[in-house]
Amino acid sequence: MDIILLERVEKLGGIGDVVTVKNGYARNFLLPNKKALRANEANKKVFEANRAQIEADNEVKRKDAEKASGGIDGKQIILIRASSASGQLYGSVSVRDIVELLNADNANVEKSMVILEKPIKTIGVFDVRIRLHPEVSVTIQVNVARSDDEAELQKDGIDVIAQMFEEEQAELAATALAPESEDDDELSGYSDKVQKRINKLRYEQNEERRQREAAERMREEAVRVAQTLSNKNKEYESI
Repeated sequence: MDIILLERVEKLGGIGDVVTVKNGYARNFLLPNKKALRANEANKKVFEANRAQIEADNEVKRKDAEKASGGIDGKQIILIRASSASGQLYGSVSVRDIVELLNADNANVEKSMVILEKPIKTIGVFDVRIRLHPEVSVTIQVNVARSDDEAELQKDGIDVIAQMFEEEQAELAATALAPESEDDDELSGYSDKVQKRINKLRYEQNEERRQREAAERMREEAVRVAQTLSNKNKEYESI
């Protein structure tokens, strides 16, 4: 479908550009959200008659977004979440979680402005883009941790899961190298506990990897089915 853009759309063009997009993208997103018009002769005349006003309104909104960006750009928000020993969250961080935290700090962000490239399902620090206006984007950091103390460590660039794993391995090595004593049985028991802990971490990591691989296979199958349906729809439309 040929459309006239009423605002800048990433990877498509700017105000007034006539571009061709898939029918579904136009009907389900661009047209209902008033980001574009069908590129017929009547709409072209309407657009040209109102172009100066459309561009002026866009400029006002762009300047407002640039002013607002100063209080958001580079901000780090902290989310405390429960997770497994290997850092896998019990659930995921949603766009809504991010919006609520930002707006609690006097921002004015809507869910549609948050560009989450992929779901956040582990602890760590993640860059998230906030699109305040089609021409104004900023980046914030989402610090997902199990406690405020771990959030502070992550803020300083420390990988808390890797650090914990290394500490447990160091304790195991120290136990193995310790001289024999009357406490050998106690040390042996402690060594067994540490080894079990390490084995559990490895098992959870392997299980999470298998789950991710299964999810990826499901995603690929869904894409294949969607493509097949799309091709059939095109064949139907051409009849």
